[in-house]
Amino acid sequence: MMSKNNTNGRNQFAMLTIDDLVPKDHLVRKIDAALDFNFIYPIVEATYSDLGRPSVDPVILIKLVFIQYLFGIRSMRQTIKEVDTNVAYRWFLGYSFEEKIPHFSTFGKNYVRRFREITLFEDIFAYILEQAVKAGFVTEDNLYLDSTHIKANANKHKFTKEMTHDEAKAYQDELEDEINRQRIEAGKRPFTLDLEKEVKLKERKISKTDPESGYYVKGEREKQFAYSAHTSCDDNGFVLSTIVTPGNIHDSQVAFQLVKQSKSLFPGIKRVVADAGYKTPKFVHFLTHLNLRPCLPYTRTKGKKGLLSKNEFLYDEYYDCYICPKDQLLDFSTVTREGYREYKSNPKECVNCPLLKTCTESKNHQRVITRHVWGDLMDEVEHLRLTDLNKAVYKKRKETIERIFADAKEKHGMRWTKYRGLEKVATHTMLVFAAMNLKKLATWL
Repeated sequence: MMSKNNTNGRNQFAMLTIDDLVPKDHLVRKIDAALDFNFIYPIVEATYSDLGRPSVDPVILIKLVFIQYLFGIRSMRQTIKEVDTNVAYRWFLGYSFEEKIPHFSTFGKNYVRRFREITLFEDIFAYILEQAVKAGFVTEDNLYLDSTHIKANANKHKFTKEMTHDEAKAYQDELEDEINRQRIEAGKRPFTLDLEKEVKLKERKISKTDPESGYYVKGEREKQFAYSAHTSCDDNGFVLSTIVTPGNIHDSQVAFQLVKQSKSLFPGIKRVVADAGYKTPKFVHFLTHLNLRPCLPYTRTKGKKGLLSKNEFLYDEYYDCYICPKDQLLDFSTVTREGYREYKSNPKECVNCPLLKTCTESKNHQRVITRHVWGDLMDEVEHLRLTDLNKAVYKKRKETIERIFADAKEKHGMRWTKYRGLEKVATHTMLVFAAMNLKKLATWL
């Protein structure tokens, strides 16, 4: 039999407290039990005056931000509307039914007047991570690196083109020293790199709406202004460090700083796990210098389709030469300014070779193979890649750093940002990751 409900319950009186209405397993209860927010007071105390009207409690302001990011609410304006009618949120703030929720602009004004000039948000992130460490949830063996793009609040069709300087590349001085050392060993004159460095200019698209974002291109379909969140995490998916840059900054350029940050916090890190974007000689040399084991994937050798790849030539480390499939030698020739050793075949031997058409398109019938001056380190990376340890560790990327990015975008509003400017986007990103760490900490306790 069909029943019909009446609405008399709307006017029913009951002797209840807010605490009675919040489920015992609600996330806000777990967070309240896991973290004492009173640590915020000493951080912000110096930004408040002893005179004037009483302010909104700074802990309330921070809790409002965490409500927004924990539950994926799109804006502070909408967060205030949700808190006004949500019993669990009021309980988390410690507000009664009658108390008025702060205006949505209150946090923004406090950010500009007080919080912007101090390291409040970095301190919050660090404190939450510290609690996870004390609880024994953070592991130090493996460090997972990756980056994800955050769509900027900018029209991709409104931009200007400007000539800008190329970014200085990390570990460039060490590479230049190695280039000259190997040139001297080969009896060649070293490059006077410091005197001959040219200022390289590159044309870049600069957004008219958000000039601090970067034009990001991924294939033909995905072109937009964006920011990149370069992030590291542990085996349990706790975010250890994050650096936000314009979207046109390559992963490998930020990786050095990201590893240094994480290593300074967690000296016990033994391995660094990253995707193919980080597989560069400079980064591998950097990891080796820090005594960290690289866990990097297979990458296909670059070369023209239809021609013999470099992998089909055998490198003889003792004689420092390459051997082609027809057992002819490619002898060392020189070290280039870019840091590559060149090995060249004998054109007289190649001209009658049956593989000539599939080996080289050179008019002088000569095949040239390049090997980086730190090629021995890259060979070691390939050796480590095939070990059981590296295979097992690399597989965990999908359940650690990749899952973090998926959750951040799907559940915590990090697919795009409504903020403009690197500073605001970096703050937003750090708070999202702080909220995710807090959620995991509260759930696991």
